[in-house]
Amino acid sequence: MAKEMNINLIPKDKLVLADRGDHIKDQKFDDKPIGYFKDAWRRFCKNKASIVAAIIILMIVIFAIVTPFFNTGTGTSFDTRYAKKGPRNVFLSQFGIATGDVDKGFNERGFIYEIAKGIGAYNSTGKIPTLGQAVADGGNLQPITGINSITEKQQGTQTNMMYDASVDEYVSVGFIYLQVSKTEYEKMVAWQEENGIQLLYPLIDSNNDFCFDAKDANCWYKTDDKGQPMYTITSKTGRVTAKHIEYNQVGEIVLEDNYLRYPYGWPLDPDKEASEGDLAYFVYQGGGNTPETAERKIRTLYYNYYQYKHDMAEPEFIFGTDVSGYDLAQRIAMGLRLSLLFSVCIFAINFVLGAMYGAVEGYYGGTCDLLLEFVAYILSGIPFVVVSTLFQIHLAAKVGPIPSLLFAFVLTGWIGTASLVRTQFYRFKNQEYVMAARTLGAKDKRIIWKHIFPNTLGTIITSSVLSIPGVIFSESMLTYLGIVNLNSKTSTSLGTILAQAEGIWSSKPHVMLFPALFLSLLMICFNLFGNGLRDAFNPSLRGSED
Repeated sequence: MAKEMNINLIPKDKLVLADRGDHIKDQKFDDKPIGYFKDAWRRFCKNKASIVAAIIILMIVIFAIVTPFFNTGTGTSFDTRYAKKGPRNVFLSQFGIATGDVDKGFNERGFIYEIAKGIGAYNSTGKIPTLGQAVADGGNLQPITGINSITEKQQGTQTNMMYDASVDEYVSVGFIYLQVSKTEYEKMVAWQEENGIQLLYPLIDSNNDFCFDAKDANCWYKTDDKGQPMYTITSKTGRVTAKHIEYNQVGEIVLEDNYLRYPYGWPLDPDKEASEGDLAYFVYQGGGNTPETAERKIRTLYYNYYQYKHDMAEPEFIFGTDVSGYDLAQRIAMGLRLSLLFSVCIFAINFVLGAMYGAVEGYYGGTCDLLLEFVAYILSGIPFVVVSTLFQIHLAAKVGPIPSLLFAFVLTGWIGTASLVRTQFYRFKNQEYVMAARTLGAKDKRIIWKHIFPNTLGTIITSSVLSIPGVIFSESMLTYLGIVNLNSKTSTSLGTILAQAEGIWSSKPHVMLFPALFLSLLMICFNLFGNGLRDAFNPSLRGSED
């Protein structure tokens, strides 16, 4: 047969057995045996998908641990004025990434209203530039970061100008009214002098006919009774009530301020002598009848006020903010920590319970096995959703939502591990080394845990690891459906974040995109990682090069 296939066989007399340490053709013959775990590690490293999955899991774990240390002030507190805002980072914005900008459409009135926020931010002394200068000058406190297009829209007999512009959502919050104590007011004055950042701005005269909305701190300019801006055209004289602004006139239009002035309000420093007509920066409002005890109503630019409250840190949220105003990156990190710790704890508990239960079943067999298997069969028929719902209704109020959910997972979660351990014990309990140990007088406890169980450990662990993504998915599903509520100031769940984003995902996709991305990566990577471990520890593949 060999001659027909042209195979040259080496004669037996030419074959020489080599011992460890012998040299063959000046090369040392290495016959050192490869250990079980070294062989498993070698095969695991050849599974590229599992290696990549392990790296991604490690990066997610690092993200969950490290993110809280980069907290900008809203990790465990929320800011409703910055709720549902897009990603923003000062450094990345230089490259056109995470700028905080959104595209919006405006009519003439809305366009002027948006530009006026930036004009008011730069001009707290009443020196108002033209609208054209404000758009061209821009700056980091101008909400309008760019005009994409300008079109005419015909409505009946009227022609309106429509502006499509990019808007910085964080600057666009504009101005707000606050009521502060004298001490806080003096602290704010000192802060703006020290840092050179305008914090206190003139109040708006809300008692005349030119104030359309007394509660709006952004409309600092005069308007008519319909909210239309009143302005002066520099090439003409007189005041004109704005009905429609021609685009070619935008550069000539100057808004007329409607600031409150002394003696109807107080100047920035009330101790200095003031004259009639000086801009008013505060009025006494509530808190007492004397200047020492009365609170002061002020008007501040919220973007600068945020820096004042957070030690000069500008509003930066790499993933944006959620529906409540929390930093979305911080909340995702919280959800990841909860999911990972929760799933690992459940894996450990179910592994211990399942190993003990399955070992007793498989080792003793017979009647013991039948009874224990019957109990496991009954428990496996209980729907998990029903158990978790009942536990949340009746148990969560006493022990909390997390422990009650833990009990729900543990109630039946160990059954799969127990079944696997039982199968492995049936496979190994009649092996020669077990019989030898029994003959030498080893007790059942020693045979179970010292002889049989170690040989099944690799298969059991790798199969049990695959339960981790299942726990993460189930926990996220329960919180998404509202069956379990894990949301609080200091913790949350990825499922809760996704549920909150359900109604706004089309207009604010980042609120759903980032948590969904992390959840998907966890599910996919844990499955790939588990499959790689299972193949690596598979005894039938020991010594395989594939």
